[in-house]
Amino acid sequence: MYELIIIGGGPAGVTAAIYAARKQLKTLFIAGEWGGQSNVSDDIQNWTGTPHISGTDLAKRFEEHVREYASDTFTIKVPETVSAIEKKEDGFEITLSDDTKEMSRVVFIATGSDRRKLPAKGADKYEHKGLTYCATCDGPLFADKDVVVVGGGNAGFETASQLLAYTKSVTLIEHGDTFRADALTVEKVQKNEKFTSLLNTDITEVRGEMLVNEIVYKNNKTNEEKTMPIEGIFVEIGMVPNTDLVAHLVDLNERKHIVVDPHTQKTSVDGIWAAGDCTDVLYHQNNIAAGDAVKAIESIFGYLR
Repeated sequence: MYELIIIGGGPAGVTAAIYAARKQLKTLFIAGEWGGQSNVSDDIQNWTGTPHISGTDLAKRFEEHVREYASDTFTIKVPETVSAIEKKEDGFEITLSDDTKEMSRVVFIATGSDRRKLPAKGADKYEHKGLTYCATCDGPLFADKDVVVVGGGNAGFETASQLLAYTKSVTLIEHGDTFRADALTVEKVQKNEKFTSLLNTDITEVRGEMLVNEIVYKNNKTNEEKTMPIEGIFVEIGMVPNTDLVAHLVDLNERKHIVVDPHTQKTSVDGIWAAGDCTDVLYHQNNIAAGDAVKAIESIFGYLR
């Protein structure tokens, strides 16, 4: 039996792995890939101590760091996925994709989340070619350009506010007839002369050559379609946490994030901890996920030893 099984290869899972290995906990580390969502970013500028790094390079460093400390108490299974987790009398039974079963006293969940994709023709073709899901990661690449933000919630307006600092113009597109963001946030952003917005509107097609250069959008009330020349699209229509694996075990909030104790990262079930984008923490960022993973491992170490 393992003392700890870690599921997830993003910043939370990798940080947990490094700390678990250094503490010589008997650990099984399982991930579909190294890096998590970071893999899709061409230039990450907010990873502490590293002004610029690509997602693929960061993923390589994650792997190198974990393997540096891995010993005979630490087992790595990458790429590998988990198909089921069940609570047993003496711990947890983990079923892998090949039906192999492993037992552990404790489980750490760092399965992250996936961006809700833009449902428009051509959107998938231009991901990372002008269409992005992370303004914090990619925003500065669009300095002095005309860009669109999709989504009228707080995330959409916060993205717009951030982009207005260096882009030529920002047009925010919202599907509904009202904005869902806080009124004060909306009012503040709307005062910027570089900002415009479209309500009752959907993007129906993304066009371009090597990079995005145009969108087709439709008014949902009149069905009238128009085109708009743009050089960037930032999608903020929500996240989908990857929590189906533990939905039958732990408490989830209304958005299906795992509910955790912010002091320890413990879930509602004794023996299960979680960190990163799959949890209900206030902000979801690489650095926050890593820090929360450290809290979790310190708590887990005390629990086990």
